[in-house]
Amino acid sequence: MSASRLATDPLSAAKLLLGATLTGRDASAIVVEVEAYGGIPDGPWPDAASHSYRGRGGRNEIMWGLAGRLYTYRSHGIHVCANVVCGPDDVAAAVLLRAGVVVDGVESARERRGATVRDVALARGPGNLCSALGITMSDNGLDLFDPGSPVRLTLGDRQPAVSGPRVGVSKAADRPWRLWLAGRREVSAFRRSPRAPVPGASD
Repeated sequence: MSASRLATDPLSAAKLLLGATLTGRDASAIVVEVEAYGGIPDGPWPDAASHSYRGRGGRNEIMWGLAGRLYTYRSHGIHVCANVVCGPDDVAAAVLLRAGVVVDGVESARERRGATVRDVALARGPGNLCSALGITMSDNGLDLFDPGSPVRLTLGDRQPAVSGPRVGVSKAADRPWRLWLAGRREVSAFRRSPRAPVPGASD
C-alpha cells in the first residue's frame, strides 16, 4: 500500500492507520489505538497540542516531511514514542501510534518488555509499543513503506473506529482525535491531564 494514502488530513490518516500492521525488529503488531495531531496556528489543522505548533526546528522537522515517514520522540525523557507523518509535503501533521496487539514475535516482544508482562499489555501505550517492537530514537525519519526499512508499516482495510479526547494533553484537550478499535483490551486507559481546562473548555 502506498504512503500517498496518508497525504491527507491527520484525522483521516489516523482512521487509515487503525488496523495497520507495524513491523519492527523480530516482532509485529496490529495498531489498535492512535491519536491525530495537526500543526502550526496558521496551517490547515492548527493544533496547540502538537509538537509542531510553535514551528519547525530540531527533531520535529520530520513532521513537515513526506507522508509515511517515522517521527520518534521521548515522552518524559524516557519512553520512545512512534508517530507516522501524514499530510502533504511541507505541511506539519502526524499520527501517534498509541497501542497495538503483538501478532508475531511475541517472545521477542516479551524479552524486551519483561517476562511477567501479559500478552495483552505487551504493546499497550506508545512507549510499550516501541519497546515491544524494538523501535528506537535512531529510527527517526525512516521510510515506513520501504521494504528494506527495519521498521515497516502495512495499511489494511479501514476499520470502524471509536473516538474520544486525546490522552494527557493540556491544550486542545477535548478534541476527539484519539481513535481506537472497540472491544480491544490492548487499548490504553484514558487519562486527562491535570493541567487541562475543565471538560468542554478546550477544543
